[in-house]
Amino acid sequence: MFTPTITSTWQALINYFFPVFTIPTANIFASLVTGWVLCTCRRTVCGMLLFADPMCKKAHDAYHRFFPDASWDISRLWKMLALLLVKIFYPTGTIPTDLDDTVFRRCGRKVHGAAWWRDPVRSCDIMKVFGRGLNLIVLTLRIYPAWGGEPLALPINMRLHRKGGPTPTQLAEQMLNELADWLPQRRFICHCDGFYTALTDCPMERTALISRMRRDAWIYRLPPVKEKPHPGRRRKRGDRLPAPRQLVGQIKPWRQIQTIERGVIKKRLVYSLKVIWYHVSRKPVLLVISRDPAGKERDDFFFTTDLTLTPVEVISGFAGRWSIEDTFKNTKQLVGGQQPQTWKGKGPERAAAMSLWLYSTVWLWYLQQKRLRNRLPIPPWYRTKTHPSFADALAALRRALWQERIKSMFENSIVHNKITDFLIAALSAAS
Repeated sequence: MFTPTITSTWQALINYFFPVFTIPTANIFASLVTGWVLCTCRRTVCGMLLFADPMCKKAHDAYHRFFPDASWDISRLWKMLALLLVKIFYPTGTIPTDLDDTVFRRCGRKVHGAAWWRDPVRSCDIMKVFGRGLNLIVLTLRIYPAWGGEPLALPINMRLHRKGGPTPTQLAEQMLNELADWLPQRRFICHCDGFYTALTDCPMERTALISRMRRDAWIYRLPPVKEKPHPGRRRKRGDRLPAPRQLVGQIKPWRQIQTIERGVIKKRLVYSLKVIWYHVSRKPVLLVISRDPAGKERDDFFFTTDLTLTPVEVISGFAGRWSIEDTFKNTKQLVGGQQPQTWKGKGPERAAAMSLWLYSTVWLWYLQQKRLRNRLPIPPWYRTKTHPSFADALAALRRALWQERIKSMFENSIVHNKITDFLIAALSAAS
C-alpha cells in the first residue's frame, strides 16, 4: 500500500489545480510554483527559473509567457481554492471572511494596471504617502488554527482596481456575490474596515457585514409601528439619535463581557442598539459600542447587518480582521509578491494573484502536516515561542522539497547526514 510522503502531499495539492490549465501549461505551473517556493533570490521569472527547471528541460520563453499569454482562467483557480478550503475547514455553519485592499508596489510606466495610489501603511492623519503599483482588493477566508492565537486569513479571491474602472466597493461586491454563487447553500459574514461601509446597501445574498461606524454618524431609531391604519406612507426612520460619540455620555446600563481579540481574552463594557444609519443604508443595523474598563483605549463603534449577532461576536469578529494585514505583509516580504517582472497584458495581475494563491496553498499544506506542527523548531533566542508563523510553514515546505531534491541528485551515493542537514537548514531559511 502506498503511503504518501510529505513531498507527495505538496505535489498532490498542486495537481489538484491542474484542470485550470492545459496539459503543457500545467507542467509549467507545477514547476514554476515549486521554484517560487524554493527561490533564494528575487522572485523574478529568471530567478525562479533557476530552481523551477535547473536542468533547462524547457525553453525559458515558456515560463516568461506563463503570466501574460498562457491560456488559463484566474477565476477558476480562485474557485477551486475556495471550495477546497471551505470543504476542509467549514463543512457546515456560517463562513467568516475578511476584506481589504493593499498596494503591490511596481515601478515603471509600462506595468499594465499600475497607477499612483495612496499607501495606507505609510500614510497617517497628518501626511499622505503615495506609491506606484497595483491596487488589489482581496477577499480572504478566516481560519482558526488548532494551536489557537490569532486567526489566519487565506486569500480566496482578488480583483485589480484600475483608474477609471469599477470602484473598490463595486469590486468587493462582485467578489462577495461570486463567492455566494460558488456556494449557493451557505451563509457568509464579511469583516471589513470603515472604507467599505457602502456595502451595507448593496444587494448581497446571504452575506452579513461587520464594520466600523463613524463617530459622528447620523443615526436614527427604527421607524415606529403603525397601531392603526391612517393615510400616508409609513415612516422610513424614527427620531434622530445623538451621534455615537455623544451617545456614550448617555449610556448608563453598560454590560461587561469577555471577548477574544486576536487570541487574547479581554474584558469590555458594551452597549448595543438597533438603529438606522440613514445616509448609508435604509436597512436597520445593530450598533455595538465597546469601551475599555481600564479607560486606556478609545471607545470603538461597530455595526453589523445581522441583527441576531451578539456584541461578543461583533467585537471578536472585527478584531480578527487584523489577520489580513499579516497576510499582506507575509505575501510581500516572504513570498515576494511584488517582485515578478512581468509588465504587459494580464501578467501583472496574474503574478500578484499567484503570490496570494501561493500564500494560501503553503498554509493549507502546513495545516495538514500534524507531525511537523508537533516538532516546531524553537530558536535559542525565542524560548517562549509556542505558535508557528508563516515563515515556519514556508521553511518546513522548503525543507521537505530540498531534502527530496538533494536525495534524488545523489541517488544511491552516501552523503554525510550532518552536511545535508546543515545545507537543507540553510536553504529552508533563505528567502
